[in-house]
Amino acid sequence: MTETLMNAADRWRPLTELLEALLERITGELPGCLGAGLTVGQGGHPPRVLAAAGVAAGLLPVSLAHGGPVAVAAATGDPVTTDDLAADGRWPRLSRAIADRPELAAVRGAAALPGLWEDTGAFVLSAVFDRPLDAGVLGVLRRYEKLTEASLVVAEAASAGDPDQTLDLLASRAAIEQAKGVVIAVRRCAPDEAWQTLRRASQEFNVKVRELAVALVEHVGRGPAPGPAGVPEIRPGAPARHAAERLWSAFTAK
Repeated sequence: MTETLMNAADRWRPLTELLEALLERITGELPGCLGAGLTVGQGGHPPRVLAAAGVAAGLLPVSLAHGGPVAVAAATGDPVTTDDLAADGRWPRLSRAIADRPELAAVRGAAALPGLWEDTGAFVLSAVFDRPLDAGVLGVLRRYEKLTEASLVVAEAASAGDPDQTLDLLASRAAIEQAKGVVIAVRRCAPDEAWQTLRRASQEFNVKVRELAVALVEHVGRGPAPGPAGVPEIRPGAPARHAAERLWSAFTAK
């Protein structure tokens, strides 16, 4: 992610306003929700707050500094939930920090859902509540995940001012979604688990997620992976093809 995107609140006010409206909609849809937030990070850089609504505007900087669901979700790529953020023993420093801030006294439940918009760009969509979490909280956040991702893709492309980069980002997303479908079908798993499988494999074999995704689809389909019309083709290299073969062998081993 470019520095331009990290400073989107200053340079891309329309995007920031869109994201804030999205977060306010999430807050209004979830019973007991005190606020929602969006953090972004890329290439090993620590996550930073891009937009926030309600109590999340004050809580997110504290959480990123002292640990908590958002920081863990950003680091692991897994959804993180808690029914009582201030009393959760996993984050004692955060608990103490919340206790020192009267404006956060009503915070109880919290949920953080990670996502991505290109190879090394990740985001976390989060919400905080005045009660323990309802069962459907992550499901609601997942419904907004794609809209968040699309907004970030537009922001990244706009910050570069390069139409070709927009097409590259679209190609990456299409390839990853196809590969996730393959993993879901063979492992009978949830989309989150499919994405984590691809992410871990890309790290293990030191290849880009998008190249691994295309290589996996081509390996399974025994032919070129279909892509969106008018979008540049992604050509995986030999390391990505080797990684795809190893991954598929692991899936189908008895």
